[in-house]
Amino acid sequence: MTEAVSISEIFYLSSISETEGWAHRMADPKAKDLILVVDDDTDFFDVVFKLLRDEGYEVDTAQSGQVALDKSREKIYSLVLIDAEPPNLEDLQLIKRIGGTDPKMRKIIVAGQTTLENVGQILDMGADTVLVKPVDLGKLLEAVRRQLAERDKELKERYVLLESSGENTQQSKTTF
Repeated sequence: MTEAVSISEIFYLSSISETEGWAHRMADPKAKDLILVVDDDTDFFDVVFKLLRDEGYEVDTAQSGQVALDKSREKIYSLVLIDAEPPNLEDLQLIKRIGGTDPKMRKIIVAGQTTLENVGQILDMGADTVLVKPVDLGKLLEAVRRQLAERDKELKERYVLLESSGENTQQSKTTF
């Protein structure tokens, strides 16, 4: 009989890194999803921060791409929300580079002054969802929920693959 497995245990089993941030995230099995909001516009930044906190998410912030990269090396984020107005090379590079720190991190880009071609470019660089400004906060929240649900689904599938490959999950837990 298979015992129930929490998402935190799945995070643990899918770990490819033994960073201090990962250990911190695993210490609390009831940990909330951690979201990183990257934006240099403090007005939008504050509204989104409050919206996500009020919904029960743990939210961290960065006002530049470099700060976001640094933070993503210290902590495991479930999702990164990047405000790109207008989308520029730095934003596109951030989308690509931040994905290398945690393959399961979901990426939502809020783009202003964009074209259909830019949206395609953003998706090609690794974004999971692109929202075009002005953004309805309800749609933003819906996109966050959808991406986190997709991430959970991927992690559960990964756990099933690990379990079916015959790996001893108890042994994996003790070798961290």
